[in-house]
Amino acid sequence: MTTPRRILVTAALPYANGSIHMGHMLEYIQTDIWARFQRAKGHDVVFAWADDAHGTPIMLRAEKEGITPEQLIERMHAEHLKDFEDFALSFDNFSSTHTDTNRKLVERIWSSLKDRDAVRTETIEQYYDTEREMFLPDRFIKGSCPRCGAEDQYGDSCEACGATYDPTELLDPRSVVSGTTPVMKKTEHYFVTLSAFSDSLREWMRSGALQDEVANKLDEWFTDGLRDWDVTRDKPYFGFRIPNTDDKFFYVWMDAPVGYLASFMELCERHDWDFEDWLRPGSNAEMHHFIGKDIIYFHCLFWPAMLEGAGFKRPDGVYAHGFLTVNGTKMSKSRGTFIMARTWLEHLHPDYLRYYFAAKLGSGLVDIDLNFEDFRYRVNSDLVGKLVNIASRSAGFIHKLGGGKLASELPDPELHQRFVGEHLAVIDDFENRNYHAAIRRIMALADEANAYINDREPWKLAKEAGREEEVVAICTQALNLFRLLMTWLSPVIPLTAEKAAEFLNTRLDDFSLVGDPLLDHEIRKFKPLLQRVEEKHTDALIEASRESLEETEAPARAGNNKQKEEDASNMIQFDDFMKVELRVARIEKAEEVEGADKLLRLQLDLGEMGNRQVLAGIRGHYDPADLDGRLTMVVANLEPRKMRFGVSEGMVLAASGEDGRPFLLSPDSGAKPGMRIK
Repeated sequence: MTTPRRILVTAALPYANGSIHMGHMLEYIQTDIWARFQRAKGHDVVFAWADDAHGTPIMLRAEKEGITPEQLIERMHAEHLKDFEDFALSFDNFSSTHTDTNRKLVERIWSSLKDRDAVRTETIEQYYDTEREMFLPDRFIKGSCPRCGAEDQYGDSCEACGATYDPTELLDPRSVVSGTTPVMKKTEHYFVTLSAFSDSLREWMRSGALQDEVANKLDEWFTDGLRDWDVTRDKPYFGFRIPNTDDKFFYVWMDAPVGYLASFMELCERHDWDFEDWLRPGSNAEMHHFIGKDIIYFHCLFWPAMLEGAGFKRPDGVYAHGFLTVNGTKMSKSRGTFIMARTWLEHLHPDYLRYYFAAKLGSGLVDIDLNFEDFRYRVNSDLVGKLVNIASRSAGFIHKLGGGKLASELPDPELHQRFVGEHLAVIDDFENRNYHAAIRRIMALADEANAYINDREPWKLAKEAGREEEVVAICTQALNLFRLLMTWLSPVIPLTAEKAAEFLNTRLDDFSLVGDPLLDHEIRKFKPLLQRVEEKHTDALIEASRESLEETEAPARAGNNKQKEEDASNMIQFDDFMKVELRVARIEKAEEVEGADKLLRLQLDLGEMGNRQVLAGIRGHYDPADLDGRLTMVVANLEPRKMRFGVSEGMVLAASGEDGRPFLLSPDSGAKPGMRIK
């Protein structure tokens, strides 16, 4: 018997300055699926995390509301906790970074870094608000972009042209806090010298702990040279005061990741676990972090350096995911383009979102779009039309003809065993966070289970005298196939799995039970597990989030008439071209679109990026049967387009002859789906 693994799982800390939205839930659902999956395999899993409770924004918001920062973070913590519980996140502890446990751990790590001579001081200049008597973080300074001239841009980057810069480069800077023009002022800060950990960080980042694309990105930062990390903020600041100082505080990114360990330490104290054994270098206990791709730098450079400096083990895995868009619109807290978690819960079942995200999530950094037309189709087709349909079509006959008890043997044990034979492949998909591949595999089996029922037509046999046992046997077979599918999906749709487990009168969260079928076993009355999602349901959600879903106009670019003439030409900038992501795709299926003269519907396999539907104007030029299995090239990051005949999620590349005939472009032999074209 395999020894259970000890696994600490964390998700990035939500900031205690605002409510939980769909962008947060993408990561938290991804994390929870993995944690539940590992538990279903019999491993010892601890899912611990916390609210990120420090920083200038929290201090200023509390001041604006006329309450203390402590009151604000306590209120937000209760709100976050309720959202997470209602989305069925299976965390063991959700704490806060504003605890004595976290403070002591931060000070312990800080002391260790100083003992290693990895801390230095330096006098720097920063923008200072003379009216409020405070130094200003980058996001609390606004002005005109030094690159394109766009107004009202933050102190670190421009939303109009995408440029990044230092706050001191802003044109006409002003304080967001008071509206006054800030001045430059000197102050002494503490820096952690990351160069002291350069060699060990390089070794760790190629150890398999990181995705290849993340490790490659880190290589660029090493090439440019690791910059020392400023971990100081001056008062007034809501956070932990740096020991032996009067007016210096730890930067929020110094104490935030320590919150993972502090939350876990609280559990250790509660259950008498050995914290030091879990975290010592060489421990067989594992630590895995799920994060967004925007915080890679902190988690893959600063954090492992802090852990090494403190004598703790470094993460066994840091898994970054892409961003979330809604109906093709970029989510932005500053612009309000987000749907709140609570708004979703007031309108739609949480398992719907969990399933949809799982069906889209791979192991890479690809952005994901929550497209409501596609969402309704997947939920209704997969969960209601395929999965639940198996149980609803079979359960009644067990009670009507079998007294509520399954048959004593399967009529087709080979079919059941063939389903069981997919178990290792499903496990591999979940282990490697290729959820979309697992979903695709499970739903293909659901199709087979429904085909089994359709072929045998138990509803017809039930009308014939003397065939009651045969009907019960067929439905026993179907319900055992349903049990397998629901067991594999239990990490994804746990609330539905709980209802199914009650109906089947058995556990569905233990992967070790998949081999043996349920026979001569009593089941309970079947109750509807899920309902179809209609357009009116998603329309109501959108209406409730109307303010956050409205499209915003792109900021106008400053420039003279010559620049405007250039923008109107056919020329594009190199940086714009580099945004286009070309990928190899395999055409899984091609079919004519009913009612359309020129369109073929192409179902594309993009490897780890999952499946896409593309509507291509090549009908009449290709026989759909000739396209099945062919490799082609596709623009993979094109905003989904709602067309009359459905949603198109990309664009295949084709050349055109003088007669206008399109010729699909194909890569050389040896190319594989998902490969990026450079």
